[in-house]
Amino acid sequence: MNTASTPRLITLGETMVMITPAHAQPLATAHELRLHVGGAESNVACHAAALGVDTAWVSAVGGDVLGERVRATVAARGVDVQWVRTDPHAPTGVYFKDPGNGVLYYRRGSAAAQMGPAVVADVPLEDAAVVHISGITPALSATCAALIETIAERVGGSEALLSFDVNHRAALWGQGQAASALLALARRADLVFVGLDEAETVWGCTSPDAVRRLLPEPAVLVIKDGAVGATEYARAGGSGDTLTFVAAIPTDVVEPVGAGDAFAAGYLAAFIGGADAAARLTAGHERARLVLRSTSDFVDETSMEGLS
Repeated sequence: MNTASTPRLITLGETMVMITPAHAQPLATAHELRLHVGGAESNVACHAAALGVDTAWVSAVGGDVLGERVRATVAARGVDVQWVRTDPHAPTGVYFKDPGNGVLYYRRGSAAAQMGPAVVADVPLEDAAVVHISGITPALSATCAALIETIAERVGGSEALLSFDVNHRAALWGQGQAASALLALARRADLVFVGLDEAETVWGCTSPDAVRRLLPEPAVLVIKDGAVGATEYARAGGSGDTLTFVAAIPTDVVEPVGAGDAFAAGYLAAFIGGADAAARLTAGHERARLVLRSTSDFVDETSMEGLS
């Protein structure tokens, strides 16, 4: 493989067309809507590319105009989309942001849900610096779970690092399935992102230290605690953890969905660039703040498009 042309960061996961109120209003009363695209892993790719990281996103979209729009939008943000497949027999997923009330998904049977291990057959995962996945993908279908297993096996046997964002979505999992599946994946990753709130929901952990006790395997564990801040546990060699905490940046929040992806991207861009722990966490907070002030999952800080 030609490692010189391999992106430093490769992400994989579903991206959908996102419909959101033009202003910070609930869907029930909004009169103007905007059409964007959004998905956890492509969000990470777009933010990382905006920060100067050579990045690729791997996925599948439907053979429809929405799929064309998703691919074109992600590519226009500087992300390599050469490994995005088009499925002529399945649709592109759609979701609605309802500020103050969460998210409504219409993704059942989507092209991305049909993905399997063959999707990454020609992707040079082993030659990237970091491969980033999330807990959303294995919940989409049995074939997607097999795909994530293939990625974990290939990256685990290489010099690339596996980055895993827990990204718990309760509606996607069958009863009692999420905790064990997400824990198993997190234990195989080199770098793990998890919100303290979701760690409590899924695993009953009520403190960062409790999460680390449950997850001693990852060399780096990042625990996000909303407006409080983020804590990194990092282990070098056989030594114990170095613990670093950086407070969140005070922000007037418009809509929180997507901020975790932006945080992961800011952190990973700094990590790949060789920054220290405090700088990595700070970079995560800075990128998340852009999204927190917007109804969109991606905001270009030069134009600040979408900010209220």
